[in-house]
Amino acid sequence: MATKKMAIIATKGALDMAYPPLILASTAAALGWDVQIFFTFYGLQLLRKDLSGIAISPLANPAMPMPVPMPVIVSVLPGMQAMATSMMKAKMKKKGVASLAELRDLCQEADVKFIACQMTVDLFEFEKSDFIDGVEYGGAAMFMKFAGETDVCLFI
Repeated sequence: MATKKMAIIATKGALDMAYPPLILASTAAALGWDVQIFFTFYGLQLLRKDLSGIAISPLANPAMPMPVPMPVIVSVLPGMQAMATSMMKAKMKKKGVASLAELRDLCQEADVKFIACQMTVDLFEFEKSDFIDGVEYGGAAMFMKFAGETDVCLFI
């Protein structure tokens, strides 16, 4: 039987949107699948060496459960994003959820291929030195070749 393949397009750089591509990729790789993630636009943040700037925003995120009910207007107050990020990271740690860096390392150890969108790297004037080792650089056409042959293709 042929090896299953999964292609993931990661477009978001917020904390809550950073987990799904890494969790799904590491799980599929653990099941023996061939997995590639194409990081484009804000998803490129997940490939940066320093992940400390990855945050969550309570603003425009109505599904985000808050420990106490608060009006939406409170979300725009200075410091709310930092507070929400801190609270979410603390809760994840308490519940034993792996950090983004740990998940990313796990993916690389499981041979998940990370592809940075070269057009977006150029657009945002990133340097290859901004990113972790082991990242490949390519355009949409390069990724589409793999994506067209996959059993599962996800846009996150």
